[in-house]
Amino acid sequence: MTMANRRRGEIAATIDGQERVLCLTLGALAELEAAFEVEDLAALAQRFSTGRLSARDLTRVVAAGLRGGGAAVSDGDVATMTTEGGIAGFAAIAVDLLKVTFGAGDGTRPDP
Repeated sequence: MTMANRRRGEIAATIDGQERVLCLTLGALAELEAAFEVEDLAALAQRFSTGRLSARDLTRVVAAGLRGGGAAVSDGDVATMTTEGGIAGFAAIAVDLLKVTFGAGDGTRPDP
């Protein structure tokens, strides 16, 4: 079983039948800022706070999280992966990852 440290911004998720750790590291966040063409983390958080995520958004967030967790995957690789619950499962993974990263949902902020 893979151990994720939520205080470090990590989550565990089963993707393609494998337990994986996802983390939006500083590099992963910079990658998402560029992909979503936003100027800073506040704008990135605002972009995600709408609750409206496309399939492309989910692919980018999950792929960046997997790369931040140490996996060598591309966005294209993630687009072909599966998870329990299909698209709803990927949405739940992305939402959980964003909540842990930006400190929402559980009343705590990740340790710096």
